[in-house]
Amino acid sequence: MNLDYGPEYERFRAEVRDFLDRNGQLAPDSANRAARPSAEAVAWQNLLLEHGYTARTIPREYGGYGAEPDILKARIIAEEFARAGVPGGLSNQGISMLVPTLLELGTEEQKRRWIEPTLRGEVVWCQGYSEPGAGSDLASLRTSAREENVHFVINGQKIWTSTARQADMIFCLVRTESEAPKHAGISYLIFPMDLPGIEVCPLKTMTGHAEFNETFFTDVRVPVDQIVGLRGQGWFVANATLGHERGMLGDPDALENRLLALIRLMQEEQVGSARAIDNPVLRDRLIALQAEVAAMKYNGMRVLSGQIKGEPGGMAKLIVKLQSCELAHQISALAIDTMGEMGILYADSPRQREGGTWQWNYMFQLGLIIGGGTAQIQKNIIAERGLNMPREPRLAQEASSGRKEVA
Repeated sequence: MNLDYGPEYERFRAEVRDFLDRNGQLAPDSANRAARPSAEAVAWQNLLLEHGYTARTIPREYGGYGAEPDILKARIIAEEFARAGVPGGLSNQGISMLVPTLLELGTEEQKRRWIEPTLRGEVVWCQGYSEPGAGSDLASLRTSAREENVHFVINGQKIWTSTARQADMIFCLVRTESEAPKHAGISYLIFPMDLPGIEVCPLKTMTGHAEFNETFFTDVRVPVDQIVGLRGQGWFVANATLGHERGMLGDPDALENRLLALIRLMQEEQVGSARAIDNPVLRDRLIALQAEVAAMKYNGMRVLSGQIKGEPGGMAKLIVKLQSCELAHQISALAIDTMGEMGILYADSPRQREGGTWQWNYMFQLGLIIGGGTAQIQKNIIAERGLNMPREPRLAQEASSGRKEVA
């Protein structure tokens, strides 16, 4: 089997390496790329857009590079950025979730208005999906939008709205048809976060930071044309976004970057008189993780190849979020164990390693196993949609909740 990429791709690899050698020092720290990106992160994003190292296949008329899909070139870009230890383009809810949704389902006006400023880091988005009584059963959402004088008037509450405090805009699910079946009465709206009647309350997590927020809507007025897809068919649009969200949370390139950082840590940390990577127990755990990350990388290539051909992702796509989020947490867990007693330090201890990023990731990634669809929900999806197993019997569901079937 010949696994060489061939001359064309090796020339492309050389171009990417040359770019990184000349410009890698301009890349921001990862911390400056989260939520509201820093000026350095925005400048780096625009440099990558110019050279086609992010948003590579998004059409030029919408602010992308406009290249034809090529899974090998995409793979080379990811490999070389990981090898150099340089972060790639911005990845957030607007770029990774809303942009592909608009490309697929948005109007031409919405694409031209929102995609380019979102790609360039000029507009930050948040997602208004989950509610206190509608998490795993998202279609039970109760945030309402009644029509009044060519506006939707929105009332209700969202929870777990990441980056809501920093966001300029929100893509939000609301119930516009109160009498319709729960999946049929939902619409997908986009609107500014500075409208009157929006209140954002931070939610501090076990990381010690408020990554999430509660968001309250009181008579918020949104023009009726600020809708993606058709009125009452937002569930279809929402599922497209959820698919992109799971892809973002399960990004195999991010997994590989974390693994390489772990290897560097294990080469530097000491366990007794030897390097951590020379400890047979820790090394065995590392090798097992390395094999799983490699499997997810090639599974990602399989998914991407299928998308280019217009094929459904099938089982290959269904496992991505579940497996990748659990792997990310296991990588951070091994990093914590590698650091020994230093691994439990937190809150700006002077003996922290790498600014406490491994400790923060360990706790944050545990939450990602729940966010974007819990592991239990993901397993149900895999069982029912991927393996064609039967759904849980309705009577069993009703018995477990204490309800009786009404004839």
